[in-house]
Amino acid sequence: MAPVRYFCALFFAVTMSLSSAGDLLAKGTGLIFVSNEKSDTITVIDPATDKIVQTIATAKRPRDMHFSADKTQLFVACGNSNVIQVIDVASLKVIRTIETGDSPETFAIDHANQRIYVTNEEDNNVAAIDLASGKTSFTVKTGNEPEGVIVAPDGKSIFVTSEAANVVHRIDIESRKIVADIVTGTRPRRFAISADGKELWVTTELSGEVHIIDIATSQAREKIEFLPPGMRKTDVTPVGLTFSPDGKTVWVGLGRANHVAVIDAPSRKVTHYVLTGQRAWGVRTSADGKRVYVANGLGDDVTVIDAVARKALKSIPVGKVPWGVVIDD
Repeated sequence: MAPVRYFCALFFAVTMSLSSAGDLLAKGTGLIFVSNEKSDTITVIDPATDKIVQTIATAKRPRDMHFSADKTQLFVACGNSNVIQVIDVASLKVIRTIETGDSPETFAIDHANQRIYVTNEEDNNVAAIDLASGKTSFTVKTGNEPEGVIVAPDGKSIFVTSEAANVVHRIDIESRKIVADIVTGTRPRRFAISADGKELWVTTELSGEVHIIDIATSQAREKIEFLPPGMRKTDVTPVGLTFSPDGKTVWVGLGRANHVAVIDAPSRKVTHYVLTGQRAWGVRTSADGKRVYVANGLGDDVTVIDAVARKALKSIPVGKVPWGVVIDD
């Protein structure tokens, strides 16, 4: 019987090893995902080689993307199909489609990984969708053209930008009501939260600024303006922004100015401008803080930046009109 027991033990060990390897494939792949609005695809890039390893066909007009809490799934808002699609990170295949309202632009997943909050641009609302069932739990009316949405650090409220109203709404989740309207610059777009959870940073595209909001009081505290060398103020149209992993630096895509701005977060000072491709939109830093990836909406490429040297290294051609970037790290 000993050989049989040995074989069973060996089989169990090998099976468990293969299972663990599968888990590793599904988590922390390091892969870079780029959503392409006009080609209806997600481009997948290997950061070790900066080569495209996969192109994933999606529903129409993929834009915002977020990972599930365990990084095994990637959610993608597809604006012209009125859905959020779910991609299995291990197989790089679409495995689920969730219906939304009209023209989902951006969304956020709550801290418990139970609900999606999605801005529906044409419906002028934010919808709360139950992640398990895929059904809409409730909607809250917003100002015209809602875009950015983010969950507050305490999970009790969400913030939503209204591009046409030039305000940021604070919505209480329990009451399902707007509890504060925070006036910003012209056409607020996207958010980032500071490392300490105290500040909400929002880009205002047509006024060429970033506004900083105190989360505790819902008050706008200050703003940062940009003007890269040789550019006109009207060229500066910031959209995407992201904090470095240590929270000390903010990278802002300046749109038509074809640059990203580098901000020292504590001092609020712009320290560098880095030239990118055309229409710098989505911006993301790697987890080790060494690279920044910029989706260039009119260049159909992604700029790779050395975050330490503050220098563009190369551009990687992707699909048509890249919107955003996320990294599985």
